[in-house]
Amino acid sequence: MALLQAILDGLMLGGVYAVISIGLTLVFGVVSIVNFAQAQFLMVGMYVAYFAWSKLGLDPLLGSLLAFGVVFCLGYLIQQWLIRPVLKAPEVAQIFLTVGILIVIENLALIAFGSQFRSVQTWYQNEAIEVFGLIISMPYGIAFCCSVVAGVSIWWVLTRTWWGRAVRSTAQDPMAAKLMGINPDQVYRLAVGLGVGLTAFGGAIILPYMTVSPAAGEQFGVLMFTVVVLGGLGNVLGAVVGGLAVGVIQSISGLYLPLQLQNLVLFIVFILTLALRPEGLLRWKS
Repeated sequence: MALLQAILDGLMLGGVYAVISIGLTLVFGVVSIVNFAQAQFLMVGMYVAYFAWSKLGLDPLLGSLLAFGVVFCLGYLIQQWLIRPVLKAPEVAQIFLTVGILIVIENLALIAFGSQFRSVQTWYQNEAIEVFGLIISMPYGIAFCCSVVAGVSIWWVLTRTWWGRAVRSTAQDPMAAKLMGINPDQVYRLAVGLGVGLTAFGGAIILPYMTVSPAAGEQFGVLMFTVVVLGGLGNVLGAVVGGLAVGVIQSISGLYLPLQLQNLVLFIVFILTLALRPEGLLRWKS
């Protein structure tokens, strides 16, 4: 029963890992740039949801929609004014740019909000339900359900809408897409906005069981890259599979290993994936 509980807890965590990592893999898949600042947008989303709760009285779940909208606009502008000029520059310039954005966002948050940890209070924060002898924490369960809704929504947009086809066409061949009447620059702006917005949304829905501080994104940065490497960088479906796998590996490792070694198995799998299957467990399928 303990193993089943660990697997269930891992799936709850993995669903959130998936939705915050979809944003990272979407940006790479479309714009072909690795955004090292992705986790800092998660932190921004947490702050937006926190202040929506503290100033407006909005539940973090409602605040997550506001967080998505605010960070979507921020990502749209960053793509237009910062990322676009370096798209054809050497990769090292792109890396320096996104690392610079990481440093700027984190330090602006530190100046604006201080270094203290902040948390919210909700009616379901300490609630849990029992299903067939397994315990589901309500904050984790709600965050997982929100992640599923977000994941299904982005899948539907990418596979069933004209904009989704435009995104996939631009990711494959920007020049051919342009000849078909698609504006690649507009697709890039929307893709970056959507990518960072999804990550901010994921940050907001975990706020009921997490604290927010300017360094909140750091603990998720490595996890996000682990997820997309396992699933294949640029592969949205792979991010979902990788997120669930990372959550389950973490949870089961925590069951059998000391807390200090909780991520040991995860990073062993990460290294083996890089060494044996660097393209990821799943390949990109358009």
